[in-house]
Amino acid sequence: MNHGGGRASSLNSVSKAAIVVRLLLKEGADIPLEQLPEDLQAKLAQQMSRMGLVDRDTLEDVLQEFASQVDGVGLHFPHGLHAAIESLDGRISVKTADKLRKAAGMPKSGDPWPRLMDRTEAELAEIMKGESIEVAAVLLSKLSTEKAAALLGLLPGPMARKITHAVSLTRNVTPDAVLRIGQSLAEQFDDQPDLAFDVGPDERLGAILNRTSASVRDEVLGALDEVDQPFSTQVKRHIFTFEHIPDRIDPMDVPKIIRSADQMTLVTALAGCEAAGYGEVAEFIYRNLSTRMSDNLKEETNEIGTVRAEDVEAAMQQVIEAINGEVEKGEIKLIPMDGPDVQVD
Repeated sequence: MNHGGGRASSLNSVSKAAIVVRLLLKEGADIPLEQLPEDLQAKLAQQMSRMGLVDRDTLEDVLQEFASQVDGVGLHFPHGLHAAIESLDGRISVKTADKLRKAAGMPKSGDPWPRLMDRTEAELAEIMKGESIEVAAVLLSKLSTEKAAALLGLLPGPMARKITHAVSLTRNVTPDAVLRIGQSLAEQFDDQPDLAFDVGPDERLGAILNRTSASVRDEVLGALDEVDQPFSTQVKRHIFTFEHIPDRIDPMDVPKIIRSADQMTLVTALAGCEAAGYGEVAEFIYRNLSTRMSDNLKEETNEIGTVRAEDVEAAMQQVIEAINGEVEKGEIKLIPMDGPDVQVD
């Protein structure tokens, strides 16, 4: 079909839209046509297939009419709550957007799987225990190999075996089914109440006491033992001080903690071990180093002489902070302090 002679007025709105869209696409514009209702998308595609050639006069008339209509629009707001939320994507929090959608009875937007993959293995394991084996197999299949392996290690043996076998049955699962499973799992996390703190009170208090002086720490833990012994035991599981190095550091990681700590700080801490009653800590460190490194450290600690107790305590705290830095980077993993009779001297 050839439209000539500047006959824009004889074209219907769908034809004009087809002309404008075709020109914009030709110029490389990114037009979000998927936001149109499906029937309009279909009408537009069908009309574009029938247009044929459009002469320059008709094109100019259509573009001029389109431009005048655009100029007459002062400000265009998105239609409906869903469109409004989408227009604010990246400018309001995901949690706020999801709450608005939930209040309006709308489904969560986007792919739920990235949010699920951000959850810890422990959180996913807890959710998985309440799901069918088939759903658990889909969840396992969507995770990275490292995370999936860690997750399996947290599940009871019989359940882990059933899930791994069910992975073989996921070959014919459709993308829509995977999306629905992801949305269902994500909603279980979304339905949980918002908490003021990311970690429990025992872990928070343990982290605080790790940075206090030994005298303050002992006084607080002693008081806790008297008023709430179970809570005190939980707190002690999160205590990591210089004296705990032999119990909580893998011998293979000792060279890493030596490299992470300032050399003079380490020497000061080691020089004061005997007087502070931490001789076994020094021996643990020396024993798990190469002969050359061990001899060098011993020589330096002998040369430093007597060190003030407050300097030794400060040096030991700095060594622990250096180790914690390696833990946060994932270079070192602390051995858990488990069991009902955790002792912190």
